[in-house]
Amino acid sequence: MTRNVFVVGVGMTNFVKPNTGGDYPEFAKQAALDAIKDAGIKYENIEQCVCAYASGDSTSGQRVVYQIGMTGIPIHNVNNNCATGSSALFLAKQLIEGNIADIIMVLGFEKMRQGPLRGNFTDRSAPLEKHIAKMKEMTKILPGPMTPQYFGNAGLEHMKKYGTTELHIAKVAAKNHRHGARNPRAQSKRAYNVDEILQSRKIYGPLTKLECCPTSDGAGAAILMSEDAVLQFGLQHKAVQILGMEMATDTPSLFREKSFIKLVGYDMTVDASKRLYEKTGVSPKQVDVVELHDCFATNEIITYEGLQLCGEGEAGKFIDAGDNTYGGQVVVNPSGGLIAKGHPLGATGLAQCAELVWQLRGEAGERQVPNPRIGLQHNLGLGGAVVVAMYKKGFTSYQPKKMSKL
Repeated sequence: MTRNVFVVGVGMTNFVKPNTGGDYPEFAKQAALDAIKDAGIKYENIEQCVCAYASGDSTSGQRVVYQIGMTGIPIHNVNNNCATGSSALFLAKQLIEGNIADIIMVLGFEKMRQGPLRGNFTDRSAPLEKHIAKMKEMTKILPGPMTPQYFGNAGLEHMKKYGTTELHIAKVAAKNHRHGARNPRAQSKRAYNVDEILQSRKIYGPLTKLECCPTSDGAGAAILMSEDAVLQFGLQHKAVQILGMEMATDTPSLFREKSFIKLVGYDMTVDASKRLYEKTGVSPKQVDVVELHDCFATNEIITYEGLQLCGEGEAGKFIDAGDNTYGGQVVVNPSGGLIAKGHPLGATGLAQCAELVWQLRGEAGERQVPNPRIGLQHNLGLGGAVVVAMYKKGFTSYQPKKMSKL
């Protein structure tokens, strides 16, 4: 029988511009200790640790965890591009479900190089070389960073196919900057209006600088427990249940069809979210708060449809109606998302988890969503992987309730 899994403690550092906040052992230790303190347990209670980072060297996880304690427990090191943090969560959840462990710490951290993402090696095949070749089939590849070209082209395709406009893209970015201004841990705490966003420097296609996430340093952590462990430690008041979590990778449609939207992982999102809704019995219309992977504002637009928050081709109408923010259908990225909060790759999935835990506990301060019952997480990595997870406040019966207006 599959066991229920709960998040009982979370921690997150400030996300900052690379090389302005110390080294990764320092801020990763801080996030881990904060999560342990939040859970109200001791490090010695932890049976395994799953560490997530995308740009560090091997056994960076041990380098961090040894500072907290050397108890000889298994320490796993996970790398899955931008979905690294949620992939670590997915692994830890499975270990608890499978009765391998009862208490696991998941720790995500990143110390990034300044500037756009780039590969670490030039003497071997690049992981995304087939994705690059596919993009080259469909358009001319320009000099400069590749990721804005992937997501900028996907945005152009959505605009051509469904009538989405640059104004819609700017509205999404403005919404996330507005939310991020309420988040003391966010890298960008300034609220920009739509005009400022449209007038910021063009990066590629419809994307401006303020519609793109920054590179970041930072860390996040979560303590996961089985139901037996929650009861043993008396942590029912802290516990947030992971109702379901699905991971998907690309299908042949990625290379068979000529679509930039598919190239950036849309089908993975659709597949994972469909399975999640079916297995949990919760519909997308019952979700109150979402943390999704807005590496670029165009990807947030595409993801609304992939997660079935609105119908295919209806993202523009969804945005214009204000259904993606406070007072609307669902609050998307109350943390500010990757665009405002920042995107230290290995920590992003843990930061999303932490935000949803705070929201469901009612501990999110100025950015608190009114009376949330169900939280949804979406974390995407090109190459590819996507993890979609659903959370609810633990040890309470779920009854869908329409969110009140602010």
